[in-house]
Formats: sequence, structure tokens, C-alpha cells
Amino acid sequence: MNATHPAQVIAVTGGKGGVGKTNVSVNLGAALAQAGRRVVLMDADLGLANVDVLLGLRPEKTIADLLAGDCLLSDIMVSAGERFNIVPASSGTQSLVDLSAHEHAELIHAFAEIADEVDVLIVDTAAGISESVISFVRAAQEVMVVVCDEPTSITDAYALIKLLNRDYGMSRFRVLANMVRSEQEGRNMFAKLTTVTDRFLDVTLQYVGSIPYDESVRKAVQKQQPVFNAFPRSKSSVAIGKLASKVVSWPLPSTPRGHLEFFVERLVRTARQR
Repeated sequence: MNATHPAQVIAVTGGKGGVGKTNVSVNLGAALAQAGRRVVLMDADLGLANVDVLLGLRPEKTIADLLAGDCLLSDIMVSAGERFNIVPASSGTQSLVDLSAHEHAELIHAFAEIADEVDVLIVDTAAGISESVISFVRAAQEVMVVVCDEPTSITDAYALIKLLNRDYGMSRFRVLANMVRSEQEGRNMFAKLTTVTDRFLDVTLQYVGSIPYDESVRKAVQKQQPVFNAFPRSKSSVAIGKLASKVVSWPLPSTPRGHLEFFVERLVRTARQR
């Protein structure tokens, strides 16, 4: 299938675990879907899948079944709301670098089949800087690095950006501050990060805003719903809405490389290169 429909592919990553990137991914997906975009959220934590848990979903099949040739991608996608679908991973699935050539081909073909039905693909990566994480991030068009106000978060985000810049030539990253006590705290976090990247790396960081610390997020997690849906007037939901508006304004790729199947081809290629 030759897709003619460009799609945004956004990798949400952070280096450190516990910065709330899965919550950001889920709620950004919900907000974009409400804005009329057809969204697919891929749980790219192939070792410890948790998007389905966060949303109270019980997928019958996962990426593992797809790669085994037992089903199509459309068979494993689970609805998380109107225009919002999840591609669930499974705990303990082997990493991308361990997939066979046949499995790689199956993955590419699977995404090509849905390419014209997706406006935005959000890739929620695992924590850390494993080979799988690097492969997903390198294949995406947009990389959103989530940080929170912990020294280890800034340090790990810098380590991830440094690795991607020095080893793979990536130079453009978007930064989101999460769980902030004030807007100024978010800007201060961004300043800390740019202080070191400006000094040691040849990269451009763009601050895309902050998500406030909000008890509603914890309540929404307990309800296994996106806070954007469960508490639409909460501080965090308002901030997520603003983030989604920014994402909608990001330029769409104008070349064939913007098509969804090209993302998967790049994904496979970068996995093989590691």
C-alpha cells in the first residue's frame, strides 16, 4: 500500500523513569483526538508495557502476536476513545534488535496497512537509553523529551540528548517540563538543560511548555482514565490542551519520508545499525 497521507510521528522520551512520560503520552493522545486528529499511541516499552494498565484496557493480543504472524495490526489495536487507538506491547517482548528480518518486514507491512488512517502516531518509549529506545527515537520526526524537577532527570535527559547528538547526528529536540509547581519552575528546568547543551553540544532545544503538578492526575490514574477526560477543567488538563494546540501547529512533513511506513522502515534500519 502506498500512502499519500503524511502523519506526525512523535517519540515521547526522557531518559529517566518516573518523569511521567506515559501519562503525557496518553493525555496528549486524548487531547489530539478531541481536536479531531486520528491518533495511535504505540506502547514502545517492549519490556514493561503499561499504557494498557493506565487506561484500564485488557488487550487480547499484542505486538508479540503481530510479529508471530498470528494477526494484523488492526487486530491488536484497542480503542481508548473516539479517534484514539492503542497499540499494546507485552511485558517481556524481545527488543527490536533481536527481531528477525521476517519480523521486521511484518512490522513495516503492518503499519503500512493503517498509514492512511492515522494523523498522529505517538511513541511512548521505555525509560533509559537502551538500543530499543534509541531506535524508536531516531526513527521519529519529532522528539519530545520530558523532564521533571529532579537532578537525575536533567542529568539523564542530557545524557540521552548527548548520545543522540554525538553518535547519530540528531540536533533538534522539544522539551516538556512535567509536574511543575509553577510555570517559572518549568522554565528554570529548561534553562538548566540548555546551559549544559549550549556549552557542550551542537543541538537546538525548543521549550514546548509545562504540565503542573496536579492531584487530579493521581485520581485519574486510580480511575484508569486520562486526566484530560476524567477532569477536563483541571490545571493539568488545561496545560495538556495547550500542548496539543502546539502539536497541531507543528509543520507536517512534505516528503514521502513523512509517511507512516517510512517511520517503521527507519525504525528497522536504525535497529539493525546498532
